[in-house]
Amino acid sequence: MDLLSTTSNKYIICSSAANETALPFSSLKQIKIPRLGPPFWPWEKVKMGPLTVSPMGFGTWAWGNQLLWGYQEAMDDDLQATFNLAVENGINLFDTADSYGTGRLNGQSEKLLGKFLQEFKGQSRVRDDIVIATKFAPYPWRLTSGQFVKACKASLDRMEIEQIGIGQLHWSTANYAPFQEMALWDGLVAMYDKGLVRAVGVSNYGPKQLVKIHKYLNSRGVPLCSAQVQFSLLSIGRDQMEIKEICDALDIRLISYSPLGLGMLTGKYTLSNLPNGPRGLLFRQILPGLEPLQCSLREIAKKRGKTIPQVAINWCICKGTVPIPGGKTVKQVKENLGALGWRLSSDELLQLEYAAQESPRKMIQNVFQTP
Repeated sequence: MDLLSTTSNKYIICSSAANETALPFSSLKQIKIPRLGPPFWPWEKVKMGPLTVSPMGFGTWAWGNQLLWGYQEAMDDDLQATFNLAVENGINLFDTADSYGTGRLNGQSEKLLGKFLQEFKGQSRVRDDIVIATKFAPYPWRLTSGQFVKACKASLDRMEIEQIGIGQLHWSTANYAPFQEMALWDGLVAMYDKGLVRAVGVSNYGPKQLVKIHKYLNSRGVPLCSAQVQFSLLSIGRDQMEIKEICDALDIRLISYSPLGLGMLTGKYTLSNLPNGPRGLLFRQILPGLEPLQCSLREIAKKRGKTIPQVAINWCICKGTVPIPGGKTVKQVKENLGALGWRLSSDELLQLEYAAQESPRKMIQNVFQTP
């Protein structure tokens, strides 16, 4: 039974299995929502094209990535525990990619996700409700739609599933190989027409390219259900907000990746306590300018009885996006789950966004994001 599913700052959907009604946001004060069941409100859902997903997903970039996230195969049991915990608490959207995993571990994220899915001991209806969204890299040797269909089938084999929930283009080649772009688009159409994917999406598409691919896919009878982009309190520049406006206008759900700014919005790191590897170099550049934002996050977290990451993730949810924070430990996933079941007030949203504007350093945008 869906008790609460928020789709914007103006309306709230109160639904049951039988019906849905939209109520003005001003009516919220009169609604008394009982606290039932598990602590993270697993029945809360949002629409993503033809799919119904949890308001927060789970990103699996770290599963197999040694360079940035320090993955080791000895972590696999812990990763399975994080998967089980997330699923048991209503998370049914898992994002991965055929390029996730470094070196010989390329594709490891998909393999682990498939393994954990097959070995999940919970109810079969819960497992069947899981939506896997994977991304296909536009490698330079993938020059035809058939090669993208082949890539899709390879992902299906790695995950040992018959159909992918959302097949996504990992990035556009418009910036450096525009001749390849049409093959990407036709590849999505072919995957959809062959029934290999239930829906299609894109990642790292800027506003202009997003409008173009939506128009093209629409002409081919293929709805574009999602657009994945770096979106957080560290990534709310002009392009990001324009992408969000386009998504709202075209009924595309925005999936916000790196909602915690690679960990900068967790409150865990300082200049004297930096993560290892490339992240440490990036954090050293950005952290000194984040005091206004960090101060507001701490203030709201303390007032709400929440943690800083929970406030940062909840901001993404309140903006109508589906954030996909990652997690390598049960502790991290428990904390992420605490971002569900409540909402920042409009005043708190404004406070955070003002603080973000006052913080002079911003997250570096993905080099593959197009105009």
